[in-house]
Amino acid sequence: MSHQSELIASDIDEYLAQHERKELLRLLTCGSVDDGKSTLIGRLLHDSKMIYEDQLDAVRSDSTKHGTTGNTVDLALLVDGLQAEREQGITIDVAYRYFSTAKRKFIIADTPGHEQYTRNMATGASTCDLAVILIDARYGVVTQTRRHSYIASLLGVKNIVVAVNKMDLLDFDEQAFIKIKSDYLSFAQKLGMEDVQFVPISALDGDNVVNASERSAWYTGPTLMEILESVPVTADKNFDDFRFPVQYVNRPNLDFRGFCGTIASGVVKVGDAVKVLPNGTSSTVKAIVTYDENLDQAFAGQAVTLTLDDEIDVSRGDMLVLANDEVKQTNSLKAHVVWMNANAGKVGDEYLFKFASRVISGHFDGLDYQIDVNTQEHHPTTALELNDIAVANLALSQNVIVDNYQHNRATGAFIVIDRLTNITVGAGMVMEALDYNADTQNANYSEFEVELNALVRKHFPHWQARDISKLLK
Repeated sequence: MSHQSELIASDIDEYLAQHERKELLRLLTCGSVDDGKSTLIGRLLHDSKMIYEDQLDAVRSDSTKHGTTGNTVDLALLVDGLQAEREQGITIDVAYRYFSTAKRKFIIADTPGHEQYTRNMATGASTCDLAVILIDARYGVVTQTRRHSYIASLLGVKNIVVAVNKMDLLDFDEQAFIKIKSDYLSFAQKLGMEDVQFVPISALDGDNVVNASERSAWYTGPTLMEILESVPVTADKNFDDFRFPVQYVNRPNLDFRGFCGTIASGVVKVGDAVKVLPNGTSSTVKAIVTYDENLDQAFAGQAVTLTLDDEIDVSRGDMLVLANDEVKQTNSLKAHVVWMNANAGKVGDEYLFKFASRVISGHFDGLDYQIDVNTQEHHPTTALELNDIAVANLALSQNVIVDNYQHNRATGAFIVIDRLTNITVGAGMVMEALDYNADTQNANYSEFEVELNALVRKHFPHWQARDISKLLK
């Protein structure tokens, strides 16, 4: 829903233009069960006047049947739409809500608090710029607080807002807030979290959510909405390394060949020298085409069509980068993997790995260790179980262009797909490209020898490249 403005009545075109120019903030709410995540989102929408009257009437009616707030309207029902969620009073699936204020547009992901739905929380966090971590003031920092904070850190969410909820149940006790803040900062330092803000709130009553509360006179900081409207997010984007995964080749007539996609990172200008990976051919950007007009330059997040001066082979799955960029191409990676399937992931099993617009077959070459997200301890493991987070080595059938996930989220992420069912079974974040490279190692070998190379590494993952090379000689 869009912010209400007087321009709607007087100049709708200018209103739409202003709305289009607003910066977009993607955020998620997370935390333990019953910390008030859905209620908080409902309160944000309600107090910022972002709910239609018929929606509010429906929630009032449903509050009598499903609500958990007595005679008060249960704003959590604005987000918890599934029958099972309303019956149990919990969040199961990730729910997205869209709204805007005079300053920004927002996409909010309401994620589950239960440990068994860790994969859902990871899904919601994968595209977010900011995480609102709720803590029940009565219980302080608990296991799920640490779990979700760790996952948010792992997925590269730089901006963290800790909302200490249900402060009304403690009469807005300042000392309770200070203790929770101290406990959380001690944990956050271990994860390397630097930008953490704290705000005492009551999602049920609306204290310090959109409007400042008179019940917490000791708190002089911004409200939650003020933080959301002012936190810088463009600094988190990579505008240095140009990466353009080709999603579609547009060939409407004999005189036009354009390469369509969304710029993953960096900036491109007309006249820039670029090269196509993995084949390495070079050309120059002739035009940057959009639906409305041609641009002189484009940057990360924009969907554009690029045309080149030369007629070179570019296909879906290829990537355009600046000609002078040193980009890592490899078929062997070390990565964090979040497993999202009830069927265990095992070393040697074949999967499809999707990097940007490219899908490549491969398998797990080895599992270094599983991570206990509550304590950050490392444990040996031989398989990936549901909701496990582990460090794994990947062996791919072809080279892929990747960056370290913490440096470039767009080209450092991938998903794991089951070859038979075509469902997503895992998500990964690249830690580093390993030295072993089958294309380089196999450059002087026949197709049979290359296949033998891959077969040996599948069944004997502990073998090193130098051992396999001896077999092929």
